[in-house]
Amino acid sequence: MKLAFFLSAACLLQCLYSVTSDAASGDQPNVVVIMADDLGYGDLSCYGATSISTPNIDRLASEGIRFENGYCSASTCTPTRYSMLTGTYAFRRPGTGIAPPNAPAIIKPGTETVASILKNGGYATGVVGKWHLGLGGGDGPDWNGDLKPGPLEIGFDSCFLLPTTNDRVPQVYVQDHRVLNLDPSDPLWVGRKSPSPEHPNGITNRNSLKLDWSHGHNNTIHNGISRIGFYTGGKAARFRDEDLADKWIEKSNEFLEEHRSEPFFLFFSSHDIHVPRMPHERFQGISQLGLRGDAILEFDWCVGELMKTLERLNLSEKTLVVLCSDNGPVLDDGYKDEAIEKIGSHRAGGPFTGGKYSVYEGGTRTPFITRWKGKIQPGVSDAIVCTIDFAASFAALAGTSLPEGASLDSMDLSDAFLGGPYAKGRDSLVQQDNGGNGTFGYRSGKWKLHRYDRKKARNVVVETSLANTPVPKYMLFDLEADPAEKNNVIDEYPQVAEKLKTELTSLIENGRSR
Repeated sequence: MKLAFFLSAACLLQCLYSVTSDAASGDQPNVVVIMADDLGYGDLSCYGATSISTPNIDRLASEGIRFENGYCSASTCTPTRYSMLTGTYAFRRPGTGIAPPNAPAIIKPGTETVASILKNGGYATGVVGKWHLGLGGGDGPDWNGDLKPGPLEIGFDSCFLLPTTNDRVPQVYVQDHRVLNLDPSDPLWVGRKSPSPEHPNGITNRNSLKLDWSHGHNNTIHNGISRIGFYTGGKAARFRDEDLADKWIEKSNEFLEEHRSEPFFLFFSSHDIHVPRMPHERFQGISQLGLRGDAILEFDWCVGELMKTLERLNLSEKTLVVLCSDNGPVLDDGYKDEAIEKIGSHRAGGPFTGGKYSVYEGGTRTPFITRWKGKIQPGVSDAIVCTIDFAASFAALAGTSLPEGASLDSMDLSDAFLGGPYAKGRDSLVQQDNGGNGTFGYRSGKWKLHRYDRKKARNVVVETSLANTPVPKYMLFDLEADPAEKNNVIDEYPQVAEKLKTELTSLIENGRSR
């Protein structure tokens, strides 16, 4: 008995030592975070999808760890991205709901982020893809001048961005502090109101659209698609939706080439599979699930291209790759792209209820894969891990420490990310909807508490995109027995419910959990 105990303890110490010794010896891993947009737990074949095949992501999973309990911290994009970068729950920071086109920078200069923490540890840092965390000072972006503060003021050395999200204007790239290819004689204007009665929009010019809208998304038209918000000018700077993924790969490859000889952190922030779903023509029509399925295949291609580049540069055994999503799935999110009509037997959220906008498991439990060839033993893990833990975990792997006042909710899960028989994930996790306005999910072990101050739940039935469902203020679910959260057992386990209510309230009011 004693021998077994000491052997177990020795193995545990070896597992812990392997993480810290790598960092201490200067063998820090490069880090590439690949974040999908609106990708559901059931959208990948390595997570059980049978209506679509994602071979590149499947390979990533087969060479690393596929987490069955991987989470983002919020069920919409802006708050998840905020919490991922800062390591602090977004509900602690007012104004972190879905950012409008002219939103100023949400993460203020001086805020510690994953990028600044790794930069201080000697890493080159870059972000490519969707930003959607605001740009500029209190008045918002100066689209014709310097777009700062932005990523470069919070730890990134370089950025190549879609500034908002592509169903919101403007359709331009931002490189570092400037709109790319902007002609000064054709200034860019972005606003909330139509600039003139003659300005083409998705209502007055609906018959000209190549992708029709179902709700909202009917303001300025660009590339045959109407968007949220209005803009004029900047014609030479505007991109074509179909070219986004190719551009992200081009710029990511440039970053990897440039920094191949030094530690680096790349945040690859895909726009796929967010609306408007308009993948490159070579992907259109090749899935059986309409444009949404085609966009999943385009995202899978992006993952494959990044893996090819790491292999070509002999970086696969020096790089930790983490694949995740910013929230769960949604089918009809504003455009008539046949996502519902062609869903068939496919279940975007896998076995879970809910999706984007929801604190049911389908809203925040998403694909989550880690790979570091030669370091991670391939397998499947049931550890609870979350994107909010990147700050503390990557700091540990880089051999640097978190400042006391930074990353208030980020836990060091580096052992779990790297696997091993004694790797431990989180004990508990707070989940929120878009604005964190009294709608929370709180998972503690096998138990999940729902709290709805407004007594309404969004997007519970993803396959029909049901908007709002009346619910009690509190519900309790046993995820071990009922992963689909169908049976509210709050009356059977009142003591468990009260304990979780107290813990959730404490986590919210204390201002930090780390």
